[in-house]
Formats: sequence, structure tokens, C-alpha cells
Amino acid sequence: MEIGNHTSVTKFIILGLTEESTLKVIFFVIFLGIYVVTLMGNVSIIMLISSSPQLHTPMYFFLCHLAFVDIWLSSSVTPVMLMGFLRKGISLPVAGCVAQLCSMVKFGTTECFLLAAMAYDRYVAICSPLLYTARMAPRICILLVGLSYMGGFVNAWTFTGCLLSVSFCGPNQVDHFFCDFSPLLKISCSDVSIVEIIPSLSSGFIIVATVFVISLSYMYILITILKMRSAEGRHKAFSTCTSHLTAVTLYYGTITFIYVLPKSSYSTDQNKVVSLFYTVVIPMLNPLIYSLRNREVKEALRKATVRLYS
Repeated sequence: MEIGNHTSVTKFIILGLTEESTLKVIFFVIFLGIYVVTLMGNVSIIMLISSSPQLHTPMYFFLCHLAFVDIWLSSSVTPVMLMGFLRKGISLPVAGCVAQLCSMVKFGTTECFLLAAMAYDRYVAICSPLLYTARMAPRICILLVGLSYMGGFVNAWTFTGCLLSVSFCGPNQVDHFFCDFSPLLKISCSDVSIVEIIPSLSSGFIIVATVFVISLSYMYILITILKMRSAEGRHKAFSTCTSHLTAVTLYYGTITFIYVLPKSSYSTDQNKVVSLFYTVVIPMLNPLIYSLRNREVKEALRKATVRLYS
């Protein structure tokens, strides 16, 4: 496979997080554990929601897809990173590198749209409870999820199209733990001044649009909660949003750092750390955030455990 018009590079060497052998062993054990917890946690969320009738609501429908996306987001990156700890540099064909970038961007972007859809769901549930059944009907939920995946697909092809337009005819060592866009552009022998801007604009637009939906939803939610006379009612309403707010803060903080801020404002090592957080750590944290801080999920888990051992 070729990238650009005069490509001589047929494979990329992923340098990974570190070259120190002792750290490689330590990191391998740590991130293998994180990956196992990620898979187990998200698969458990999907199975729990699917098997618990009390969780067959729009909020948990979105959460089920969020767990699915987190599995694939982590799986796009973690296996290659783990292999990098076992040997010196991982060799990926150009097509494999492009596929990894496309997969990572697709599922990462889909998560943005799903988090916005979940914020809208909370807005309707708290601010217009009598209209909730109509506004969050199954066909509307399916439409929102479908648009989320479509948005991820379009943004992924924006990144992929820009990458396919540049040439690689010199060094092929990628100073990262996966085929991320910015480190790849650094080793290109083409003029990337325009190519570098287009994905930033695309990602920036998506972040601004979804953050606007989330912010507007929570502004109305806050106004509605403050108008409630009962302290118990205010606490119950706000408690349904805390898990989502935690997930939003963690995720949007990291992707804004990577894809919107100017590349000159942070180093390669900082890029690695932040990328590691949103591609590997956050997919592990989301099931914990939504299970430990959610009474309905904990109750469904208790009932499922009783059924299992009864």
C-alpha cells in the first residue's frame, strides 16, 4: 500500500513508551492488567444491561454502546503497545498503521457523540419527565446511536484521507506507542502545513459541538434542580448525573489537549502520557465510574449475583 505519490516506506517501526528493559517489564504487567480489567468491566456492563429488565431504558442503552466503544477504543491501541514491551520496536505495515489510526479515531469520536446523547437523555429525564417516553422513544435512541457511529466514521476518514495524501520517503520510526496522526506527520517528507490543520479543525468542531450540547443540557438541568423544593429530590436528580459528568470531564480534557491545542504547546512525552490516558485508562475507568456511583447498576448487579448463585 502506498501513501502519497512517491512513497518508499512500506512499514513503520513503533518505538513505544520506553526503551528501558526494566520499565518495559513493569509497564507490560501494569497495562496488561488494565486491559484485562477494561475488557471484563465493559463486557460485564453490556451483559448486565442486556440481562436486567430494569436497565432497559434509554440511559443504559447509551451506556451499553459506550461500553462497546470503549472495548474497541482500547483494543485499537493496547495490543500493539503490549507487544512493544516484549520486543524492541514493533513493525507495522503501512496499511496496518492507517487501519489502527482509523479505528482509534472512529471509536474515540463516537464516544464524544455518545456522551452528548447521554447528556441530552439526562436533560429530558430531569427537565421534561412527562415527555420522556415520547422524546426518548426507541427509534430516537437508535437514531442518536447511529448518528454517533456515523460521526465517528466521517471523522476517521478525515484523518485517514489526510494521512493518505502525504508521502513517507525517509525515516520510518514513529516516536509513539501507536500510529497517532501527529507523530506520523513528523516523519513525513511532504508539506504538512495544510494537512495538519484539517483534522484539528474537524476534531475541534466535533468537540465544540458536543460540549455545547452537554453544557446546554446541564445548564437547564441545574436550573431545574435549583427550582426543586425537596432536598431529597435535588439530590436524587443530581446523583443521576454525577457519573456522566465525571466521564465527560476526564475524556474531553484529554482529547482537547491532543487534538485541538497547537502541537508546539506540548512535548512528545506529554502527548504519549495524555494519549495513554484517553485510549487505555479511561476505557477501564468508565465501567467503574458508572457502576460504583450508580445505585440502579449496583442493584441490578446484586440481583444478577443472587440469580447466579441461587
